[in-house]
Amino acid sequence: MALEWVVLGYAAGAEAVMLLLLTLPGLGRLRTGLVTVTRNALKPMLSVVPFCLFLLMDIYWKYETRPTCDQEHACTPMEHLRHQKSIMKSQRNGLLIAAALLLYWLLFSVTNLVVRLEQLSQRVEKLKRQD
Repeated sequence: MALEWVVLGYAAGAEAVMLLLLTLPGLGRLRTGLVTVTRNALKPMLSVVPFCLFLLMDIYWKYETRPTCDQEHACTPMEHLRHQKSIMKSQRNGLLIAAALLLYWLLFSVTNLVVRLEQLSQRVEKLKRQD
């Protein structure tokens, strides 16, 4: 299961880098290439959404099937520590899922806004040339 979380972490990192490069000011001519690369990468990166849902179901399944201590002294300290570590890992992984989904949505939105902005600026230039 660790490999799946590494893959999701790399996907979230790639989304963050693309988002950062798209929003940096002063890139000018480089931005058109970045927009093209990002638009071409958005469709394959959509697979992050079902992957996150699968991992979220995995967290839920682990939560539902975890061993419980019915009595106060039924668990050993080692079992209690392992349970606490498991809860912390699940919380960390939940944050990673939320970050990956949020970054994908932001990347999609920013890419569409940049494309729309380029189209509008081209339209303005065309109107200026006509006048």
